Formats: sequence, C-alpha cells, structure tokens
Amino acid sequence: MPQGEVREIKLDKRVFAVVPLHDEEADKTYWLSQSPQDRIDQIEILRQLNYGDQATTRLQRILEIAPYEPR
Repeated sequence: MPQGEVREIKLDKRVFAVVPLHDEEADKTYWLSQSPQDRIDQIEILRQLNYGDQATTRLQRILEIAPYEPR
C-alpha cells in the first residue's frame, strides 16, 4: 500500500472461527503464516481505524541528547 493511501476495509463474513481469548497459539500460527508485507498492511489498517483522518500524518521523531554527568 503506498504511503498515505487510505483504503477501504472489507470483511469476508464467510470466514469465521470461534476460539477462546486465551488461545494465543491460534493467533501466532495465523500471523506467522502471513507475509511480512501483509502483516505491515494490517498494522496500517489498525492505525487508520484508531486515528482516522490523522492516520495519514507522519509520526514526529524527537532526539534529545542528554549531557553526561559522571557520579
């Protein structure tokens, strides 16, 4: 997905599975079966769901160099 592109999210309602919430192995197996690009795409979708229109703005990086004070 190109940077800054917000795509429509489609849900396939034919695929459905019920698993206990504490069954982390099923989640891990699923995500390990996905390609790295698919994983990143899903993270981007979650980011867009959480932040809405602000999802297209970049995160700001801040670097602060603290002075070294030996004890």
